[in-house]
Amino acid sequence: MKIVTYNLNGIRAAIKKDLMIFLNQVQADVICFQEIKADIGQIPTELFESMGYTCYWYPAVKKGYSGVGIASKIPVFGVKYGCNHPLFDNEGRVISITLANCTIMSAYFPSGTTGDMRQQIKYEFLTYFYDYVAEFRKENHPLIIAGDYNICHKAIDIHNPISNKNSSGFLPEERAWMDKWFDADFQDSFRLINPTPHNYTWWSYRAGARKNNKGWRIDYISVDKKLSITNAGLFANDMQSDHCASFCEVSL
Repeated sequence: MKIVTYNLNGIRAAIKKDLMIFLNQVQADVICFQEIKADIGQIPTELFESMGYTCYWYPAVKKGYSGVGIASKIPVFGVKYGCNHPLFDNEGRVISITLANCTIMSAYFPSGTTGDMRQQIKYEFLTYFYDYVAEFRKENHPLIIAGDYNICHKAIDIHNPISNKNSSGFLPEERAWMDKWFDADFQDSFRLINPTPHNYTWWSYRAGARKNNKGWRIDYISVDKKLSITNAGLFANDMQSDHCASFCEVSL
């Protein structure tokens, strides 16, 4: 099973930048989207359906903000919208689908870059989400959580770890959460296959960051340790967003 995750920074804008051509080339079984920034009625779902996908969207209440979705070519036996938290559900942070052999979740973690209040909300999300997933795993198939975590885990995941040591997304508390996350129940699919530096999934629009590969790896596909990862990688040269898509292949 091939899984792709992609923070689109607006699904309508990404479609105008040849998103559908890219997805046709990738041929994923399941695609997890973040930051769709659109209501369901604004998304041309028929474009995905024509490629064989069934789509599930979970937009934010606020117009043009956040929102997640999943498109699947594999039969889906159940869908869960949200994570049972009023604020995070209003912001369209989490959606999950249950397949025959696993459950796949698309998640968009809050960013703390706009100030102390949002950083505190980010910490609250990390605490809540960790416990939510722990409970979720007790009652479900092996779990895969794909999405924009808004955290660089290690120094190798950011272009300049020294100058960014006090930046949201690379703070000690955030990185410690990632340590706990991967030490417990999940595998970092990309790093399991690709141990080399200079691989990123997000670049600022400023100062030619993408051209000069001054990026951050903040998008992950976390795979339950019960599952076997056979391949993983990035699509850094496809530019429908300020992020790039990531993929992994899992043997069920």
